[in-house]
Amino acid sequence: MADHHTALSPDNLRRRCDSAALGFSTTDELEPLERLIGQERAIEAIRLAAGMRHRRFNLFVYGPEGSGRHSSVVRLLEEAAAARPVPADWVHVHNFDAPDRPRALRLSHGAGPKFRKAMAELVDDLAQGIPALFESEEYQSRRAAIEEEFGNRNEKTFSGLAQRARERGVAILRTPMGFALAPTRAGEVQKSEVIEKLPEAERDAIRANVAQTQTELSGFLESLPRIEKEHRAAIAALNAEMAQQVVDLNLADLRVEFAGITVLEAHFDALRRDLIANAELFLKAGNQSGDGPFPIAPARVHDTPRFHRFAVNVMVSHAEDATGAPVVVESLPTLANLTGRVEYMQQMGTLVTDVTLIRPGALHKANGGFLVLDARRLLTEPFAWDALKRCLETAEIRIICAGDRLGLSTTATLEPEPVPLDLRVALVGDRFLHRLLEAHDPEFSQLFTVTAEFGPDMDRDEESMTLFARQVAAVVKGEGLRPVTADGVAALIECASREADDREKLSLELSRLWDVLREADHRADENSAAMIDRDHIEGAEAARLRRTDRVAERVQEMIARGTMMIATRGSVVGQVNGLTVASLGAARFGWPARITARVRLGGGQVVDIEREVKLGGPIHSKGVLILTGYLSTHYLPEMPLSLWASLVFEQSYGGVDGDSASVAELCALLSALAGVPLTQSFAVTGSINQQGEVQPVGGINEKIEGFFDACSGQGLTGRQGVLIPRHNVDNLMLRADVIAAVADGRFQIHAINHVDQALELLTGLPAGTRGLGGEFEPGTVNANVEARLLYFAATRRDFGRSAATTAEQRDDD
Repeated sequence: MADHHTALSPDNLRRRCDSAALGFSTTDELEPLERLIGQERAIEAIRLAAGMRHRRFNLFVYGPEGSGRHSSVVRLLEEAAAARPVPADWVHVHNFDAPDRPRALRLSHGAGPKFRKAMAELVDDLAQGIPALFESEEYQSRRAAIEEEFGNRNEKTFSGLAQRARERGVAILRTPMGFALAPTRAGEVQKSEVIEKLPEAERDAIRANVAQTQTELSGFLESLPRIEKEHRAAIAALNAEMAQQVVDLNLADLRVEFAGITVLEAHFDALRRDLIANAELFLKAGNQSGDGPFPIAPARVHDTPRFHRFAVNVMVSHAEDATGAPVVVESLPTLANLTGRVEYMQQMGTLVTDVTLIRPGALHKANGGFLVLDARRLLTEPFAWDALKRCLETAEIRIICAGDRLGLSTTATLEPEPVPLDLRVALVGDRFLHRLLEAHDPEFSQLFTVTAEFGPDMDRDEESMTLFARQVAAVVKGEGLRPVTADGVAALIECASREADDREKLSLELSRLWDVLREADHRADENSAAMIDRDHIEGAEAARLRRTDRVAERVQEMIARGTMMIATRGSVVGQVNGLTVASLGAARFGWPARITARVRLGGGQVVDIEREVKLGGPIHSKGVLILTGYLSTHYLPEMPLSLWASLVFEQSYGGVDGDSASVAELCALLSALAGVPLTQSFAVTGSINQQGEVQPVGGINEKIEGFFDACSGQGLTGRQGVLIPRHNVDNLMLRADVIAAVADGRFQIHAINHVDQALELLTGLPAGTRGLGGEFEPGTVNANVEARLLYFAATRRDFGRSAATTAEQRDDD
């Protein structure tokens, strides 16, 4: 059954790129290609989301890190945004009817700053015009007439009261405490002792006159607040009349400048009423402007807090000559950065705010266009994800601070009027986040209906390599690097295939490849080279690996010193070298692991020691159960499996998962059953199915190189090598030193399809097939295995009979 032509030639170990076939000498001869290659499906999805106007067609983009997701999304959205109209300006103004709820006004693009400037000039003009008007001769004369009128009115009333009191013989005296009444005779105030000596009838008349005068005086005093109110009303009416002249005069210019904007007409009406009613604010400003050696410039009066009620807060604006819609990338999507916030300033020990302290968020800035967010950062910011969903659901931007959500805010704040929202959101994340949101957030699928997946690789063919070379040319041109020779591009293409773990593919995780290119440019600079060639590319790649392989070196050191017990010579029954691979950040490396098996008579149990101690993962446990199934059905299928076996990764103190060692584990188990030693010069990797077929595994290059390094540390003999699944041949992109060792006959790599091929290579014996009689050929590995299992079955049967006979004899006794 075994195919003896399993050894791979050096040509099968790495797919070289022929630089002559690329059709150029250096990248200077190529037209740079700015767009991504190999991501047509994702680009189609992004363009769909960018073109759809329905608000549910928001976009979620995911793919490997370094695949160009973010930059591609931004570039494609910018292309779509260029064809969209420029959004309107949005401003917040004071709400004169509800001061805690500022109004949001929509203006044509470019009008927001003009409106703000016009309002500031209006306030500054009124700060000069109103005080000047109130100091005018007309105002002063009219004010004096009112003062004189009310003054004469009070004086006339009091004079009549005093005259009537004198006629009654009562004097009205002014005292520091107010008014006092005293009886008089012949114009002289009479003392109380004199009054007491008068006849009773005369005293009664005096008391009556005093009481009547007291009543009239009380009436007069009670009328004074009403008269004063009338006085103030008259002054206020005069002030309003005079202020109205200035306000109407200045507002007329604004009404003309912003004619036709409906929302401003209502605001101007409310503004007019408030300006007239609060004209004294401008009088105070006028009085203060001349005080002190450094008077306040009237032109900057609008900056003082008391005039912020008349200010215009431009939340978002676009220049008049702007084209297209905005594309905003928010790198820190906090709640405040998304929806905006209300800031505060300290005055007299308290925190206060006004309309000018409302700050826009990314949603305001991107309104009418596109907003790009990092999904992971968004989900880790408190309240940000919920706020974004709420805004998308309601199609409006409502500013709510985190303190309000938590119920911690006790300071009076503002609730700005919501701004209508019309934009497309693009979340950039990974597959895990996308599935997590789909599974646990029912609103997600309703709001983000378009998914763009960036693939990890693309086919490696003539067309794709040409496009890849043009992308290299684009990076070289864009970053000012040295030109790359065709041989250098070929080396970079080989790096891309190695990154893809497939020689028939090119990795699309381009950021790593561009980092290699940049480092190669640095090495070329150090060598005073005019161009980047293969040596620079391979040197940069080797240096990158060297920077991250300290752990791998330590593992190989432990193997060489015997601390980690790995044999690369000799033969041992029930022992084989498996291969494992680990990823530590950017570093990925492989190393051999000793796998041993022990067997004895039993009830058909194969013990996975890793699983028993909870170090084995579910996939590894599945692999052990599969090889148990193969063992049970391939040998003595009509008889019960009568063995007890144990399998273990020796010197393994961490978790073990994956089924890539199941072929090695089966070989160790069959070796223990057959009593046939396995050569330790080979390491084995591959998973197995219940038919005994060897299936491909991951990390094949790192595993081969890890065992090669272990063998090199102990000395290459020419007999050492690795058995890999034949379906992994297309994944081989091995290091140059491994290929050289194979070419020199110092190392071997065999590709196998079936476990029988592994047994033959490891034992040097034929695996054996069943003949016409249904039995394996004598002297083969499989024949020895079946004989041992038959012995176990017979022994178990005999043991069972003996035990039954003994039990019957005990019953008879």
